[in-house]
Amino acid sequence: MKAEIITIGDEILIGQIIDTNSAWMGEQLNLHGIEIFQITSVHDDHEHILKALSNAEKHADLVLITGGLGPTKDDITKKVLCEYFDSEMVINQEVLQRVTDRLTKRNVVMNQLNKDQALVPDKCTVLTNSTGTAPGMWFEKNDTIFVSMPGVPFEMKSIMSEEVLPRLSKNGKARSIYHQTVLVYGIPESMLAEKLEEWEAALPDFIKLAYLPSQLMIRLRLSAYGKEMELLKKEVHQQIELLKPLIAENFFGYNADSLAGVTGQLLTSAKLTLGIAESCTGGNIAHMFTANPGSSSYFKGGIIAYSNEVKQHLLKVSADDLERYGAVSKEVALQMAQGVQQALDTDYAIATTGIAGPDGGTDEKPVGTVWIAVISKQNIKLERYTFAHNRERNILRSSQAAIDLLRKLILFENPHLA
Repeated sequence: MKAEIITIGDEILIGQIIDTNSAWMGEQLNLHGIEIFQITSVHDDHEHILKALSNAEKHADLVLITGGLGPTKDDITKKVLCEYFDSEMVINQEVLQRVTDRLTKRNVVMNQLNKDQALVPDKCTVLTNSTGTAPGMWFEKNDTIFVSMPGVPFEMKSIMSEEVLPRLSKNGKARSIYHQTVLVYGIPESMLAEKLEEWEAALPDFIKLAYLPSQLMIRLRLSAYGKEMELLKKEVHQQIELLKPLIAENFFGYNADSLAGVTGQLLTSAKLTLGIAESCTGGNIAHMFTANPGSSSYFKGGIIAYSNEVKQHLLKVSADDLERYGAVSKEVALQMAQGVQQALDTDYAIATTGIAGPDGGTDEKPVGTVWIAVISKQNIKLERYTFAHNRERNILRSSQAAIDLLRKLILFENPHLA
């Protein structure tokens, strides 16, 4: 079953409000085995709405419409729907009673605009709005289902949850959809695609692969479509087991996992502790770890050593090495990690020092140059990175790179955790 969402309202098109409705509906429809084909936003314009409805009918089995159902003159959706479905407006007594009761409880005197909320096209099935006055409306035409709902998010959600989704579940048209997302870090998208070319080509026809890159990771989403959910799950998980050896160095989790969360779980499992010394990342790595519940079991604390004075006094970085090599150097990164490990008495330590930008770079050390040290009581990892000229990205990418270095060191020293 394919669905299209049509949002009606100038406020969306001019950026006055963000369309959160479509994202929520898309998620809910997917859970019910309904595929989103398209999302369309249109003006509060008679002809524009009619055209959108006509286009949607050509390719969608389900059309969900939000917006334009208020009591004021600029809300024209109901009139356009009446025309599109060759209907006449009639008073629905149940809706009228709900509107009356609602206003009475709020000590509001009903006017004509309030009464008009009970006007609905005679060819629709009225859907109860338990949280507002504008009813939902269900139409069927040429094997396509049209559902019109208010644009107010909590009203739309109540109608979807209480009326629309239960009806769709009963009509037998929805097929099963199963998604599983594999999380990868530390490899460019093009290189990853090349590595997975043969595996991807051998995927069954009913499984589709999507590459979803971001600054933090690449998500590989496998989506399976069919009738039997259990069979879909089994096949997807079999394909993932074939995939994992191909990306062993870069694979770190599934679905909503984060690199910091997964790494924190490794530390917790092995009863290991962590301290962090941050310069260019300014506390962001500590934030990424402590955003996860239970981080107090492994994270002892951190020192934001932004100035050279703090590096010297709190982390015992050599003044001579700061002068000789500069703050952005492997020598200083290592001493920062050793200093925080000693100060906090931890099993592992991370240190970052770099030039986040946009200023401060040189020919030898351009903006985006970052040194990261990750150490344990037995091993040292030191890496230099050259990122971009964007300060926010540099901080984020440095943080993620540092956490990944820690993850790999933990697994190297504790292979039983893999």
